Amino acid sequence: MTLETKKSVFVELGKFLKQFSENDTTRKSDVLHNDLFFDDFEKLIYLSQSHNGWYTPDQVYFAIKSWADALTEENLNKWISNYRTEFSQNNENEKNVALILAGNIPLVGFHDFLSVLMTGNKALIKTSSNDQHLLPFLAKYLIAVDENLKERITFVEGKLENFDAVIATGSNNTSRYFEYYFKDKPSIIRKNRNSAAVLNGKESKEELEALGEDIFRYFGLGCRNVSKIFVPKGYSFDAFFEAIFKYQDVIHYEKYANNYDYNKAVFLMSNFKLLDNGFLTIKEDSSYASPISSVFYEFYENIEDLQTRLEADSEQIQCIVSNDLIENSIPFGQTQNPQLWDYADNVDTITFLLTTK
Repeated sequence: MTLETKKSVFVELGKFLKQFSENDTTRKSDVLHNDLFFDDFEKLIYLSQSHNGWYTPDQVYFAIKSWADALTEENLNKWISNYRTEFSQNNENEKNVALILAGNIPLVGFHDFLSVLMTGNKALIKTSSNDQHLLPFLAKYLIAVDENLKERITFVEGKLENFDAVIATGSNNTSRYFEYYFKDKPSIIRKNRNSAAVLNGKESKEELEALGEDIFRYFGLGCRNVSKIFVPKGYSFDAFFEAIFKYQDVIHYEKYANNYDYNKAVFLMSNFKLLDNGFLTIKEDSSYASPISSVFYEFYENIEDLQTRLEADSEQIQCIVSNDLIENSIPFGQTQNPQLWDYADNVDTITFLLTTK
């Protein structure tokens, strides 16, 4: 398959996904294979919560929209154009690439899947037990668009075998196992990461509302969700709590509410000082990883010193949001809308796949 053919296949997938919206799902006559896939995909969206209680329809729709927006001809061309030299030198150096996927948020492993196929390699995929249905369905759609992909996509039930490289995503604990088990293979091993926000007290209500999206999207389960906030000495959280009140309905979801009640009780029994608005607790803590329904905060005195601290802690941080206070930070509300060229852990997957022998 040529690079242009592969791009066109994923553009077709983007058009297919574009039809599905929480409030306005519309079947379009010019989309390929709707007769085979449209109705079944709509059913799968609503069945996803029975497969994983965190995969509510609105969260799955959000993930679908994110990929529909990403898989356009313009975006794919912009992404791949950065690797013209690598692609020209690769000469279809085909590899079997094992993908061990996470399942914390819907389709979290799709970027690795896309990268393997775009670089002319074969994907041997071990899905998470928490996300076993969405990616296989989209793989079937891609194969319907171009049958040549059938030989390049394999979902593995048991032990992974006969692979040349591996991309594995897991916790800090599982990463140690991955590093040992795959020590003789070229690999990308991803560990736990969290995201942070830096405030200075001058944020608008709209910016703080957008920060709420960074906190509550996917119930805070993603590595790009903000779980830590840095604020200046003397900062008042009143404006923050007022702005995020629009997300109060999250407490009506049983799994989130159970986590809120449990984690709040643990904090209180430990005599920790908390700020609480009835659906989110915030606690002063130096850690980046807060439990579901809680965000940690820490005071800073000097933004330059904080920049140095964040650079030193970079291996714990996925992304940082701020109003241009921190170098390379992203705007509020955008953590869950990464571009194709925004790589997890800042490790360039395409370069890895094209240059690994």
